[in-house]
Amino acid sequence: MFGFSLELGTWNLELNFCAISCFTACVNLPYKIATLLYCFNEQDEVLLLERAQEPNLGFWSPCGGKLRTDIGESPYVCAARETHEELGLQFSPADFHLAGLVSEHGFQGQAHWLMFLFELKPKLKQLPPPMSEGRFQFFPRGALDGLHIPQTDRERIWPWFWQYRGGFFAAHCHCHPDGRNDWTLEESTVGGDVRRL
Repeated sequence: MFGFSLELGTWNLELNFCAISCFTACVNLPYKIATLLYCFNEQDEVLLLERAQEPNLGFWSPCGGKLRTDIGESPYVCAARETHEELGLQFSPADFHLAGLVSEHGFQGQAHWLMFLFELKPKLKQLPPPMSEGRFQFFPRGALDGLHIPQTDRERIWPWFWQYRGGFFAAHCHCHPDGRNDWTLEESTVGGDVRRL
């Protein structure tokens, strides 16, 4: 951002300009940081939470939560903490694989998000009990198309998660007020091959 001040007699006029491209724009919204947890059972079914709270009320999505930036929490420690708080299970940061990094610009016009997507390496042995944020269910991969899941998950996050599972991907989503999303895949890793796009 840059700007200048113009003095006209007794009037002071301040003009600010934003550099705008098709993928970024200056929007004064809070930036929130979160982890999403991709957990599987022995049948390789994914654990999803039917959310009873916002964001994504009524949608099926991976569980997770906000990073505690006030204490300088790392994303891996956040993933372990959220697994304990939401699933009642104890894991160490080393039990998580960073599968993806997704930034969302102006999600629902309310906030910018930076999300660390972690796959829990150990398999879950049973379904976690319901909690205040919703109820859990395991689903095979093929069932996701018929579920009520967030638009951004359906458009790109799930397809890229499956495509680069075991590797890594980084992506950016510019969310428009009319519901359109512009996506950029910024980096991907398959079998140790790093691709920058």
